[in-house]
Amino acid sequence: MTEAIVQQTRRKGGIPRGLSATGPVLFSYGFRPFFLGGALCACLAMILWIMAMMGFIGIGGDYGASAWHGHEMLFGFGSAIVTGFLLTAVPNWTGRLPVSGPPLLVLFLLWFAGRLALVSTDLIGLLPAALVEAAFLPTILVVCVREIVAGRKWADLKVIAGLGALTVANICYHYETLAGSGPDYSQRLAIAAYTMMIVIVGGRILPSFTRNWLNKSGRTDFPVPYNGFDLTVILLSVPAFALWIVLPESSLTAGVTASAALLQGVRLWRWRGWTTWREPLVVVLHLSYALVPAGFAAISAAALGLMESTAVLHVLTVGTITSMMLAVMTRATRGHTGRELTASVTTCISYAAIFACALARPSTAFMPDHAPAIYAVAGILWLAAFGLYLIEYGPMLVARRKPSARTQ
Repeated sequence: MTEAIVQQTRRKGGIPRGLSATGPVLFSYGFRPFFLGGALCACLAMILWIMAMMGFIGIGGDYGASAWHGHEMLFGFGSAIVTGFLLTAVPNWTGRLPVSGPPLLVLFLLWFAGRLALVSTDLIGLLPAALVEAAFLPTILVVCVREIVAGRKWADLKVIAGLGALTVANICYHYETLAGSGPDYSQRLAIAAYTMMIVIVGGRILPSFTRNWLNKSGRTDFPVPYNGFDLTVILLSVPAFALWIVLPESSLTAGVTASAALLQGVRLWRWRGWTTWREPLVVVLHLSYALVPAGFAAISAAALGLMESTAVLHVLTVGTITSMMLAVMTRATRGHTGRELTASVTTCISYAAIFACALARPSTAFMPDHAPAIYAVAGILWLAAFGLYLIEYGPMLVARRKPSARTQ
């Protein structure tokens, strides 16, 4: 782990921190292999899916091409990004040493084995493939819970609850698929888990990053700090998602999710994201979070029969979840590799591509006659977003950390 940060330091409570100075840089910190692997998975899985839709190849074997595609977007690409974030954030929350070196390599290989297993179902069988793939998330859950408990950061367990729900959703996804039914419940549970993690973590990072940027700019019109209103919004969002998972077409679901959409919109407004328009690296977080209330509104519309359920899924997955992941990936990569925290032109283009993809993909529900063309456009935009990330940030992930960086 050839890192510039090699000294041992201590945080409050005398907890040591630091990174070893031996081994490959890629496995020195959790965001490095998992952001790189996740971005590569996003591109390769999309290319394979496009080729499968065009009839050039078969994918997924007995697992099914559609089920494979849905799984790899939610639990292949998605789980890698969440893991990279948590393995980097949890040490900051707890003050404990990060998972690094050989243990991090083992975790990455376990994730990679899951990707190989699901494209090899015809060779190793459906159940063995599912068992191999399902081993990763419980392992990450144990690692994160151990660190948070050891660091006595009990409040952070609510974030890990989302990881626990995601773990259950993955197991249920395999069960529903192998049982021959569509993984409808597990898909909704996974999407709800990801979005609730955004709701919880977003309430921590968006006001903080916005305040820091405004303070750096000499302004004092800061976001409203976390208070009882934020807690109310979070508590309402949980039953709203629970109703959507179990009763997606209920009028009760429509009412509760519409209320959640309104409150989430007010919460976002309190963070004053428009004040950061000069720095895309900050404002993109607000734009991504804006798709949280949009997602709840879409759920409500679908429950009333005004929108197709597949469109709702893509508003939340491509829009809410993926745009926030890309926003966090770019910021975290720049910050933790010693780069200046400001977005380049390439980064801004990648943001534009993923937002355009988020608008294009759900539109097939309204323009079914143009679905093939929309699929192609959405796929190209997706590949552009993550291809540009790999071009710009891939070298940063495998290189030594720069000595210093400007912060905001």
